[in-house]
Amino acid sequence: MRARRAVRRHQGAGMASGKDQGGALRFAVLGPVRAWRGAEPISAGSPQQKALLGALLLRGGRAATAQELLDAVWGEDPPPTALAALRSYAFRLRKALGAEALATVDGGYVLHAGDGFDLFLAERHQAAAEKARAAGDLATAREELRGALALFDGEPLAGLPGPYAETQRTRLLEWRLQLTETCLDLDLQAGCHAEAVSELTVLSAEHPLRERPRALLMLALYRSGRQAEALGVYADTRRLLDDELGVDPGAELAELHQRVLEADPSLLPPPVPQAEAVTEPVRPAQLPATVADFTGRVAFVRELGERLAASSAEGGVMSVSAVAGIGGVGKTTLAVHVAHAVAGTFPDGQLYIDLQGTAARPAEPETVLASFLRSLGVTDSAIPESLADRAALYRSTLAGRRILTLLDNAHDAAQVRHLLPGTPGCAALITSRARMVDLAGAHLVDLDVMSPEEALLLFTRIVGEERVAAERQAALDVVAACGFLPLAIRIAASRLATRRTWTVSFLARKLSDERRRLDELKAGDLAVKATFELGYGQLTAQQARAFRLLALADGPDISLEAAAAVLDLDVYDAEELLETLVDISLIESAAPARYRYHDLVRLYARDCAERHEGDDARCAAVSRLLDFYLASAMCAYELENPGDRLLAHLAPVGRAGMSFGSREEGLDWLFTEAPSLLAAVRQAAAGGCEGPMRRAVDLLLVSQDLMESGIHARQYERATRSLVATADACGEPLVEGRARVLLGQQYSLAGRLEEADREAERSLALGRAVGDPLTSSYAPNLRGMVAFPLRRFRDCADHHSQALEAFVADGNRHGGAAALSNLSRAQIELGDVTAAVASAEQALSIYRELRAGFRLGNGLYALAIALTAAGRREEALASLSEALPVFRAARQQFWEAMSLFRMAEVHLTSGAHRQSAALAEQSLNALRDLGGELYRAKVLTVLGRALAEAGQVDRARACWRDALAAFVALGSPDADEVRRLLHGPAAPAIAV
Repeated sequence: MRARRAVRRHQGAGMASGKDQGGALRFAVLGPVRAWRGAEPISAGSPQQKALLGALLLRGGRAATAQELLDAVWGEDPPPTALAALRSYAFRLRKALGAEALATVDGGYVLHAGDGFDLFLAERHQAAAEKARAAGDLATAREELRGALALFDGEPLAGLPGPYAETQRTRLLEWRLQLTETCLDLDLQAGCHAEAVSELTVLSAEHPLRERPRALLMLALYRSGRQAEALGVYADTRRLLDDELGVDPGAELAELHQRVLEADPSLLPPPVPQAEAVTEPVRPAQLPATVADFTGRVAFVRELGERLAASSAEGGVMSVSAVAGIGGVGKTTLAVHVAHAVAGTFPDGQLYIDLQGTAARPAEPETVLASFLRSLGVTDSAIPESLADRAALYRSTLAGRRILTLLDNAHDAAQVRHLLPGTPGCAALITSRARMVDLAGAHLVDLDVMSPEEALLLFTRIVGEERVAAERQAALDVVAACGFLPLAIRIAASRLATRRTWTVSFLARKLSDERRRLDELKAGDLAVKATFELGYGQLTAQQARAFRLLALADGPDISLEAAAAVLDLDVYDAEELLETLVDISLIESAAPARYRYHDLVRLYARDCAERHEGDDARCAAVSRLLDFYLASAMCAYELENPGDRLLAHLAPVGRAGMSFGSREEGLDWLFTEAPSLLAAVRQAAAGGCEGPMRRAVDLLLVSQDLMESGIHARQYERATRSLVATADACGEPLVEGRARVLLGQQYSLAGRLEEADREAERSLALGRAVGDPLTSSYAPNLRGMVAFPLRRFRDCADHHSQALEAFVADGNRHGGAAALSNLSRAQIELGDVTAAVASAEQALSIYRELRAGFRLGNGLYALAIALTAAGRREEALASLSEALPVFRAARQQFWEAMSLFRMAEVHLTSGAHRQSAALAEQSLNALRDLGGELYRAKVLTVLGRALAEAGQVDRARACWRDALAAFVALGSPDADEVRRLLHGPAAPAIAV
């Protein structure tokens, strides 16, 4: 439980050490009775002497008579020598603690515990929690209750004899239980239901006849989407109360059961979840800065401003306004200006998002909603998975608040529907290239180009009154040549403003050459591209080359180092060049040392590259980028996987990449660059038969951590699929074989086992045909991993033996260790546990010798499974406990979840059913965002077994039914085992 885990931290905070308080006394009764002076422990003597100390401490600074103390230590029948013994104990305590602490008063004693008494501190935490809760500050209330619970260190008054100690122990245990229930209740109010399930499962098992934990567990399960389990908890409770006490569940539990049956909407999470670290609702202020020289659009500003302000007024309705127009017409500038103007009428905050509507992959509503919910104070754990649930929580969170949402650069109405507020007092302002005629209730605004007067005024504000006044007609010619498009005018004016030797007439003459305009395009696009043509035509040759080549990269943005590779420059020269492009607004600096294009500017820049760069030059730029990513990823991979021969089989790279000083630096780079890196792979695949497919698949090989982390798994799979298709079409067996084995690994992780086996089989055939040592070893290893959950254990062992042989032949000790780890699993199922332990120990020894990174965790994981099979449970738990931080440091959430699952299995076989259920719940929580129904079903199976052993049969059966549905859908043979659990005695634990 969280309080037990945090006990040392809270004791340190609450009962300061000698260093903090000099020689101050500290006392504890919320565990063993103990005393310290500063950091030094004070001996409390015999059990009876400790009982005396405990009795005095529990008096709370009030005097106790000798008779009261005799009764406390010995009860109603003290021995004849009890009074003399009491005085002797008091003398020793006074000598140890000091006369200022323990004094004699009227034939009795009084102990002045001071501020360092754990019971006093816990009571203060409770009082502070009650005060915060009354004020509506749930975050502070939860933190204070955790502080109180953390002061408990096991059983209060542990080991003390006497009836008084027993009575007080019972009282303190009940108090701790009440504090725990209150804290968990607050957790549910704060939306942390998924995290609370594990602790409530243990609490209800420890106190099976107590209804409050059962009610909280039912609510937590229901809010986690586990309605059947919630109903199972009630059924278990009703049966237990009838068997043990002959009574029915109380009114509160019965009413909750009925509401769960009816799916009562009021049981859903509270409408305004709060982040733990805040004491008031989060007030987002996300609007981008407005431009200082905003010009014109007076009618639009008034129209939009009045509609938005009206929605925030008392009795107003939720307003949606959608501004449409061609690219560069100033939609975003207008919307941001209006939003700032009315921000004061939306005191609860303003949300902003660029929906990337013109990009190849517009922002997904699910992702946007998650970002908005976080900005509104909702914790990650409280954000549901489905789009509909996120939208509902978003509307609930906005209820009762006045918030403006600016949805910039939307693709279409479908993208924004779920992002709209649902209650009066809020408003949404949308910009898009498309008119949203299918967005019900929206106020549509079509934004055209500026009037000549507005255009001239904008040009004047940027260039300066004096220069324009001297050449007014030339200025009119310039803005006319810009098509009166605000973005074009801003670019032209900015260039002129930074060139003091240019006249307005000179700029006008440059624009009068119609050959520089894209006359063949449609009118709307013509204006936009003419604008970009204007800015591009004024670049130096070096700037123009950089502008063209950088746009060829498909990623959402590009780092300075990657940009330097594309341009074939050193980092310093590249930075200087890129910053000049930022200064003239042709590219943006998304973050320090990161750059990106506006989507329309990127399209124009690529058109320029098509016209001004030859095929060889364009291919060379993309090739240099791929080389950079591959070289950098190889460096990160080598740090994480020392001794792995994979690197010896990769394509040579023509450019150096990043170098990293540690594994952590390499992982930071890999996970930061993942979207751009995987986009480069997809781009290579899209290049067809002439593309750099070999280096692309090698890049996937050295970035496998992205696949198994779960965070970038979907992007990784899309990139792999595209490469398989291209390699197959182009007759590239080496590339196809490597890509297929990676795709098979992804299918295996997702539980799509038959598909995974087909990919592995095809990969192996391709690898052997071309003599590829990588595929010839990876593919049989994968086939063995797939055969295991399909219960083809002999095939599994044979495949891993083939893989081991191939790894050894290649001199790949790292790969050999992986094959040995996997082989040990098959050996267990084939009945040779001794060989399994030996294989796993040999693998772990290799990993340790190579100083492996997260694969060391895999070795520890495999050994734990073998040790469990050998009945060496404590050693297995120690191995898993060592593996967990390895996986967490490497950001391998999937393997973290699997380690928790394995720990649950070990505890289950040891009869520790409560711990098993708690760990299984933690595993489910870790798996929640990763997909992979196969593994979720396996964890549910073990959770059900733990619950069944703890007497919670109905909830267990609900878990098994969910697991069975997943196994059947996946065609897994594990379904048979779960059917036996549902219809007969418990079956052996299902392996992973």
